[in-house]
Amino acid sequence: MQAAVFWLVLVVPQLVVFLLVDEPPAWELWVLVATAVVGVVHTAVEPSWRYRVHRWETTPDAVYTLSGWLNQEWRVAPVSRIQTIDTKRGPFQQLLGLSTVTVTTASAAGPVEIEGLEHELAQRLVVELTNTTQATPGDAT
Repeated sequence: MQAAVFWLVLVVPQLVVFLLVDEPPAWELWVLVATAVVGVVHTAVEPSWRYRVHRWETTPDAVYTLSGWLNQEWRVAPVSRIQTIDTKRGPFQQLLGLSTVTVTTASAAGPVEIEGLEHELAQRLVVELTNTTQATPGDAT
């Protein structure tokens, strides 16, 4: 949905300008068609690609995530280093019943995010990680 909205924001203004101009140059039509084709392909391919590339797992010792399109990033957040665990839900996520879990550590690389979880699963994961973090000795720094 995010990809579709992004491409609609690009295509709709181009379409409006194309339709409002009495005699638009031919290149405007080609730009509009190219934008629409790239948008449709991107919107169709992104979900399956994200499903294949993005992974996550939690164990009693760490939170693991794999993300990235061309440059893949494998992140490991030891439970003893976890400082906070948050959830967030944007408008699309609320509409689809999804959430993002953010695990913040003292890492300079920033927080570990697990996107696109079912909301109930995200809530259970936060409770599970909170309980595991509290039971794990460490100073989280």
